[in-house]
Amino acid sequence: MHYILVTGGAGYIGSHTVRLLAQSGYQPIVLDDLSKGHREAVTGFPLELGHAGDKALLRRIFTRYPIEAVMHFAAYTEVSESVLQPDKYYQNNTEQTKFLLESMAENKIPYFVFSSTAAIFGESHFPTINENHPQKPLNPYGRSKWLTEKILSQFESTYGLKYTVLRYFNAAGADDSGEIGESHSPETHLIPLILQAACGKRPHIHVFGNDYATDDGTCIRDFIHVNDLARAHILALEKMKQDQTSRYFNLGSGNGHSVAQVIKEVKQITGVDFPVIISPRRPGDPARLVADNTQITHLLGWQPRYNLSRIIQTAWQWEQHRRF
Repeated sequence: MHYILVTGGAGYIGSHTVRLLAQSGYQPIVLDDLSKGHREAVTGFPLELGHAGDKALLRRIFTRYPIEAVMHFAAYTEVSESVLQPDKYYQNNTEQTKFLLESMAENKIPYFVFSSTAAIFGESHFPTINENHPQKPLNPYGRSKWLTEKILSQFESTYGLKYTVLRYFNAAGADDSGEIGESHSPETHLIPLILQAACGKRPHIHVFGNDYATDDGTCIRDFIHVNDLARAHILALEKMKQDQTSRYFNLGSGNGHSVAQVIKEVKQITGVDFPVIISPRRPGDPARLVADNTQITHLLGWQPRYNLSRIIQTAWQWEQHRRF
């Protein structure tokens, strides 16, 4: 049995990855302090309560289980909050990850899969963003992940740690079973916010800016289903073990959809015409973020299996019957 430590494993992306790991023959061990995650999302899996940067706890986990790799999801991810509280993001996302890496080195854990973000790139200079795109993050969230990527290369040269960095674009959707899905408090992600307006949990949906340099004036994003993200993590781990090579991958569908287009699609799927309010732009929001996923499709054989319509359908099923 191959044991994988999944930090932040009770969170949104982490819990979907835990399920897929188990279905793929791995034994996931969840580490989560439940500040953002949900115990209900990992029922039936070993759960260690605590922080991903707690070295004493990590030492106990690495002693108790024959961990061969760490998948690191534990992070704060709200762009707007990061602008207001940058110290919180650098401390948690960068410094605590460094403690985790130090503990891995001390305990000779050889493989690391890192949950990074397209926010490291800032404004897009091209229609799609490949791995070599200039990196100029616009907000502390993006910078906290960018700094961690730099730390990883040092840990490889010093300790021989092999790592794979997956730079997410916009994770969305829910498991097809309807048993787990997106549940943040407060909710900040576009698709669940729109769906909450559709089912009456919110009186309206805000669109932050309609004067961007895009066809309809609203921001364009690349939406990728959470299960497609989870599958990429397992493929990345297996490729890293096979080749003994560290790599960076941009992880998105390769298709861009504007905020206005997503709202239109939600209205069509739900059959609900809810109010839309145009609000001022938010600081730190680039106009367009769309992945060039050529590298991950070529090297890992990964392809997205969910389009925007299916992403919204799974999220809508979850939102109507959510369990937590």
